[in-house]
Amino acid sequence: MKNLNKTIVLLLFIVGFSFSGFCGNPPEKEKPIEEIIENLLQQMKKITLEHQKSNLLVQNEIAFITKRLAVSQNLKEQVKLLVRKDQLETQLRKNRNSELSDISRIRYLKGLEIIKVLYGKTLALDHHFASISTFHEISKIANPNHYPDFVRLKDNLQVKADKKSGFQLGSLMNNNIYTSVIYSFVSLFSNNNLSKQEKEASLKEVECILDFTLRMHNDLNTIYFETSFLQESNENLMKDLDELFKNYTEPIGYTTSLQECRQNDEWDAVRKKLDEYVKEMDVALQDDTQTEKARTMRIDLEFPVDRLLRFIEQYNGFIDKGTEFYEKFKIMLSSYENEQQCSTKIPIAYKNLKENIDVAIEKFNTAYRPVEINGSKMKQLLYGINIYQ
Repeated sequence: MKNLNKTIVLLLFIVGFSFSGFCGNPPEKEKPIEEIIENLLQQMKKITLEHQKSNLLVQNEIAFITKRLAVSQNLKEQVKLLVRKDQLETQLRKNRNSELSDISRIRYLKGLEIIKVLYGKTLALDHHFASISTFHEISKIANPNHYPDFVRLKDNLQVKADKKSGFQLGSLMNNNIYTSVIYSFVSLFSNNNLSKQEKEASLKEVECILDFTLRMHNDLNTIYFETSFLQESNENLMKDLDELFKNYTEPIGYTTSLQECRQNDEWDAVRKKLDEYVKEMDVALQDDTQTEKARTMRIDLEFPVDRLLRFIEQYNGFIDKGTEFYEKFKIMLSSYENEQQCSTKIPIAYKNLKENIDVAIEKFNTAYRPVEINGSKMKQLLYGINIYQ
């Protein structure tokens, strides 16, 4: 049930955004989640109450006919009453189908609004990953060869190297963190052209750089690669959302892509297609010879919503994963125990990275994360109003 709750949770977005902003218009301010949920439930309840009023008149007439049949002794009257009762029961079935049609239409429209919200969130996530330029500098932060003090030490060692016993690293090994550090240590301690004081001073100049990069190298690279993985996963999520929109609008005959819809402001075209579809379905609902067609059309309208729910579960899983990753990154970056002692040598990019991680955690916990709703409201959203009360 927990996973199902996560699957349904984004239905809370259903009525929180006017769909007029879905295809290119300026986005509206998001409403509180509780208000969005209540707004949706009120719309569904309104439909149910309107149909209940209509049904009540029919049900009262059926009850009256039933009483008349119980006391009538006139065959002609009985036949007439039975025919009328059958007509009224048929009307009740049509009313029920009409109610289901109205609810299906609302869910379909609100499902489009969910897609709009999800698309906005995946775009925001894409911008989030693209904007964190610090991640592209992680290789520099993690490698002492990108620190001026360490580069000066290596250059000085090369200048003062013993020409007979000394040797030079190739460019490949020289840029490798481990070989360049080992080479520098060997060159420093074995160099007879440097005094003890010079060696100690040189080592003191780079000890924080070496301590930081050697301790944090693996963690920083883990952050880099796992962030790249999250970015790629989000790109795949956006592709899946594009495919979802295609499948979602296919039943009503709308074939434009999600991106083009947003860019060209084609909501009116989507709405027109849906209205045409619902009109045809309503005509079929009133025709006893087209009962199966009406049923199929309603299922075709509701089936894309099921696909949307599966995508919501996929989105929720990605957000959960991203939150876990960033929480882990925060622990990794906070694990360097000599940060205060070496504060003057640690690059500002490292501090910026820690701040970016904190911001990312906040966004994953608020802006990107869906909010779960309780089981009773979930059932109401799925199956209708008041049927569980």
